[in-house]
Amino acid sequence: MKAHDGMYIDGRWQPALGTDTIAVVNPADEQVIAQVPAGTAEDVDAAVRAAREAFPAWAATAPAERAALLGALRDELGRRTEEIAETVTAELGAPPALALAVHASLPVMVAGTYAELAGTYAFEEKLGNSTVLMEPVGVVGAITPWNYPLHQIVAKVAPALAAGCTVVLKPAEDTPLTAQLFAEAVDAAGIPAGVVNLVTGLGPVAGQALAEHDGVDLVSFTGSTAVGSRIGAVAGAAIKRVALELGGKSANVILPGADLAKAVNVGIANVMSNSGQTCSAWTRMLVHKDRYEEAVELAAAAVAKYVPGERVGPLVNARQQERVRGYIEKGVAEGARLVAGGADAPLETGYYVRPTVFADVTPEMAVAQEEIFGPVVCLLRYEDEDDAAAIANGTVYGLAGAVWAGDDETAVAFARRLETGQVDINGGRFNPLAPFGGYKQSGVGRELGPHGLAEYLQTKSLQF
Repeated sequence: MKAHDGMYIDGRWQPALGTDTIAVVNPADEQVIAQVPAGTAEDVDAAVRAAREAFPAWAATAPAERAALLGALRDELGRRTEEIAETVTAELGAPPALALAVHASLPVMVAGTYAELAGTYAFEEKLGNSTVLMEPVGVVGAITPWNYPLHQIVAKVAPALAAGCTVVLKPAEDTPLTAQLFAEAVDAAGIPAGVVNLVTGLGPVAGQALAEHDGVDLVSFTGSTAVGSRIGAVAGAAIKRVALELGGKSANVILPGADLAKAVNVGIANVMSNSGQTCSAWTRMLVHKDRYEEAVELAAAAVAKYVPGERVGPLVNARQQERVRGYIEKGVAEGARLVAGGADAPLETGYYVRPTVFADVTPEMAVAQEEIFGPVVCLLRYEDEDDAAAIANGTVYGLAGAVWAGDDETAVAFARRLETGQVDINGGRFNPLAPFGGYKQSGVGRELGPHGLAEYLQTKSLQF
């Protein structure tokens, strides 16, 4: 894998100010494939200063011009989808088909939505005798995770640019090569120097320096609730805006009239995709007591199709592998019935985990409450709709979910009872314009579409 040995700051690749590096490891074979610089607080400061200097001119750029540049970025990413997919497979372990169809292609679609929104969004509105102006918030510190390395970058950087903000990006240390490809695309698209800057580095060093920097006006972070809480505290102390997209423990609620086989099969596929490393994955499957054992059999049969090393890739690193295997052991110890998978490693090499299904899970178990972030599905039985709603809402999270019923009207009525940011109705398709984000400890703010753009704006009222 080709890697840059510097940072992308002020429109060019510059040497890192420190000497430390981060080894990039292929999680499928555990081999080091590249080294990238481990950024310091000084690197972050240089990037923030470049973003601050570029901000006035970028904020004053006409929305139509920003839209054209975002269109050029979309086209650059589109031209590079195969290279991006190969890179995601190498540093994340995503199977090639998933890497191309989701990791490389979805960000192109999202960038396209913001190329359009940048030119059509109403940055002014009339309210009585006032004109309300929507203005860019300033310099954005974007801290992105490894599980969808390019999608999460585009979901922050594209709306920030559409709004007129400048950005300092600190990507996850496990997947920096995809971020470097993004910076190359930014450069090739002709986005002005300093508008987008990239600093690779460790979260506790470069990430913390970015979150704390007094030249950053808004911190947008996606990752664990624990780290999000710390970033929120730092930002709150500085009266700084935050957007946090954090953990999830989403419920897949199958109501009595639903097509059970379809609901179970789609539910298993949802969790197995990306090896379960999806914050919005439907990791709790709720089934009515009368059809529960049938659902357990269907789930065991469905998960058998997901073979590690083929349809299911490894977890991103050894630490994640151990964490997920630990949760599987905990589920067994808590009394859950293991109907597929288990804690033993399926392959000798690579950070693989067996796709696992637990039955007889009760709501208070750790495997039903805590985000596992691996290919593990928990089946819970419920008595009636009130019980199902109580179980579905009975965690600290509220990011996503699904409802299946005999008709959409019944499903929607139940979905209204869920304390969660997104609900798929009877297998509804992903919509890149719909707001994504959570209730409760799943986060603050929204990403994607016009709601995602609004996160990067502040309002000014002019009275006449």
